Amino acid sequence: MTATDDKRPKYDHAGRRLPDFFIAGHAKSGTTALYEMLRLHPEIFMPEVKEPRFLAEDVYVRPERSGSHLPRTLDEYLALFAPARADQLAGEASPLYLLSRSAAAAISEMNRDSRIVVILREPASFLRSLHMQFVQSHVENRNDLLEAVNLDDERRAGRGAPKLDEFVPQVLVYSDHVRYVEQLERFHAALPAEQLLVLIYDDFRADNEATVARVLRHLGVDDTVPVAPKEANPTVRMRSRRLHDLVHAVSVGRDPASRAAKRAIKAVTPGSVRQRALHTTQHQLIAAPPAPPDERVMRELRRRFKDEVVALSDYIDRDLVSEWGYDRL
Repeated sequence: MTATDDKRPKYDHAGRRLPDFFIAGHAKSGTTALYEMLRLHPEIFMPEVKEPRFLAEDVYVRPERSGSHLPRTLDEYLALFAPARADQLAGEASPLYLLSRSAAAAISEMNRDSRIVVILREPASFLRSLHMQFVQSHVENRNDLLEAVNLDDERRAGRGAPKLDEFVPQVLVYSDHVRYVEQLERFHAALPAEQLLVLIYDDFRADNEATVARVLRHLGVDDTVPVAPKEANPTVRMRSRRLHDLVHAVSVGRDPASRAAKRAIKAVTPGSVRQRALHTTQHQLIAAPPAPPDERVMRELRRRFKDEVVALSDYIDRDLVSEWGYDRL
């Protein structure tokens, strides 16, 4: 089956091309790799901007000024899909859509025929990877995972979170990220059930190609086209929080000292050289492969979120309690 067999491009009242499908989440669960693999398919168009986040307005703060690579307006958002050919499906990948309480309805309102793909990961390992990513990207200021998770109630009330530029503080409420059944119910309420494909991260890791073929069938495109396996966006830990913060401060240039340093560096160094130097510093001096998980912490997280796994097992009719080892706690 090809994209043109059962679908034609969708346009809004102003003649702007609409997205046909969404990789809606979760982060650190293979969404970047899936995005990279789907982009290679000739019947699929996905924009260079991997995470537009535009429809997650309850958890994402859109940039105020022009110049951001992320869309600020509906015109800018839909312009991402304008290059798609008439014989291609257009899609995007924004993991925040699964966390968002408004994105499912916004997607349905934009295109009722939208296809959705979500990837769910065992909660403890997911939250560990998510926390490391948040620390790396300066969203999280607590290096200790359990300490950060223990702040959930305070942060849900709008307290105890660092000042964030791109997200609302509640994005740091870790337990909300693993309310899997609640998240799926929002999409099932907004769209017909057959338009939602729920994948398990373990399956994707075990067999990239078979999982991607399943996604292609869900989207209604040729699933025999070979798509090379990808691994993207690996989890890393910070070797030095202080050095990481220093590099970030100079790169962003928010306070007077770091702005002055940034101006001085810009005056004598070409932009491409600065970017390579920043990348080298981050990856050689700051980032490191993750340390082995603290099994005490992982056990505690699994104990806390066992009810979520039980509910998900019932909801999708798959025994994840046993597969993820929650029956052995």
